[in-house]
Amino acid sequence: MSELYQNDVEAANAITEITAKLRSEIGKVIVGQKEVVDGVLMSIFCDGHSLLIGVPGLAKTLLIKTISDVLDLSFNRIQFTPDLMPSDITGSEVLDEQRNFRFSKGPLFANIILADEINRTPPKTQAALLEAMQEKNVTVNGQNHALPRPFFVLATQNPIEQEGTYPLPEAQLDRFMFNIVLDYPSLEDEINIVKQTTSDFKPSVSKIIGAHDIQAFQTLVRKVPIADNVMEYAVKLVNKTRPNTTGSADIVNQYLNYGAGPRASQYLVLGAKCHALIHGKYSPDIEDVQAVANYVLRHRVVKNYKAEAEGISVENIISKLM
Repeated sequence: MSELYQNDVEAANAITEITAKLRSEIGKVIVGQKEVVDGVLMSIFCDGHSLLIGVPGLAKTLLIKTISDVLDLSFNRIQFTPDLMPSDITGSEVLDEQRNFRFSKGPLFANIILADEINRTPPKTQAALLEAMQEKNVTVNGQNHALPRPFFVLATQNPIEQEGTYPLPEAQLDRFMFNIVLDYPSLEDEINIVKQTTSDFKPSVSKIIGAHDIQAFQTLVRKVPIADNVMEYAVKLVNKTRPNTTGSADIVNQYLNYGAGPRASQYLVLGAKCHALIHGKYSPDIEDVQAVANYVLRHRVVKNYKAEAEGISVENIISKLM
């Protein structure tokens, strides 16, 4: 940290300025989707991983490739299929010309991984990816192999076509810091997208920061001070999502089967700290917690049949709680 910036205030100012530059540079390629871009950048700066939910054709791969370019990070896209084995993503031992076994790295060995349609692959391969996310290394034949740092996984799911899928259980979903919903572009944005992609114009982006800066920012986010009342608000918000407990709200008892665990409280606080930093504040307030609440909570609470029947969304419930 000290090698890059003189003090934490200088680093905090830098993260605000650099985020603005990153948004501008990414905007040369990606039209609109500002909230999605901010969500992905925040999860990287928090050293977390994200789940991206969106229908096909919304430029998820292009978005992540562009972000990896402006961050000067290595990038691999893994298409998850029903026949994908754990060794296909982690790597395996191979026999070389000298008849010695050596480790051949799989596609997980990159800074940014796009795990496309993670719910298309069997649980065994999903578990291999989730272990890598948690431990930041892979184990092959009893040997640990460290993954490059920073290491960020963005897994995508198609919310429409669910035939032949292996949905992630709640315990595995909990490993993702953010759940980011990618919606259809506005009419104006779609016109600009079509103009840009049906011409011979090929936008290029500049590299803004590198791995060392990102790791410095990840350290800084954890050092950001947070007021007791803001911390208490975040923890109470998570507590309210747990049905039939002391702090649970009526709407939760009525419409939820399960609420969020302690990891949600941790990620709410980290997300709020990062949201404050990229918006030029040195400490988060309640508005910063609210700004990241949907990202953190929407995949950690489970609706019941009554909520499904009445068309009550998770976002409706979270909004009521806030």
